[in-house]
Amino acid sequence: MSHIAEKREFRLKNGGTVRLGGIDEESFFKACALRVSDEQKGFVAPPVGVIARGYLYRDCGARVFTILLDEKVVGLALVREFTDEPLGYDLQQFLIDKEYQNMGCGSAALGLILDILRGERKYPCVEICVKKDDSAALHVYEKAGFADSGYTDPDCPDSLNLILRLQAEEEVEGKK
Repeated sequence: MSHIAEKREFRLKNGGTVRLGGIDEESFFKACALRVSDEQKGFVAPPVGVIARGYLYRDCGARVFTILLDEKVVGLALVREFTDEPLGYDLQQFLIDKEYQNMGCGSAALGLILDILRGERKYPCVEICVKKDDSAALHVYEKAGFADSGYTDPDCPDSLNLILRLQAEEEVEGKK
């Protein structure tokens, strides 16, 4: 995955380095071993499900990122493109292993992903659907600049649809 090969990393206050990787034979098994706390299991798909969705949504530009802390796989994220209006990115899944939460890995990885999406200049926004009672995730997303879009998916009335503007509509490639 050439879009991940660029050297992008974030140095945590504790000295660790967070960067993004892709899925290959080695990282697949490490990613599948990731675990979240019992109370978080209802909020995200199991790691193998995240990877499978990346494959299923490949026609929608889906990408699965491994989140690495000092070269150890500590999380996963799935981003895909909306293929109908309104066009944008959909951050479908985002998880950090329970042993590595509250260390800044999630915020750092989210920032790296958003930097990649901003750099592509393909869509003006990123959206994510978050359960209203997932306070930890809401905190991370709001800290990154996501805000309630005001839209409630009728299939997920217990969730908030958050949106982050990456750039103005006229700054998106091909719309100048």
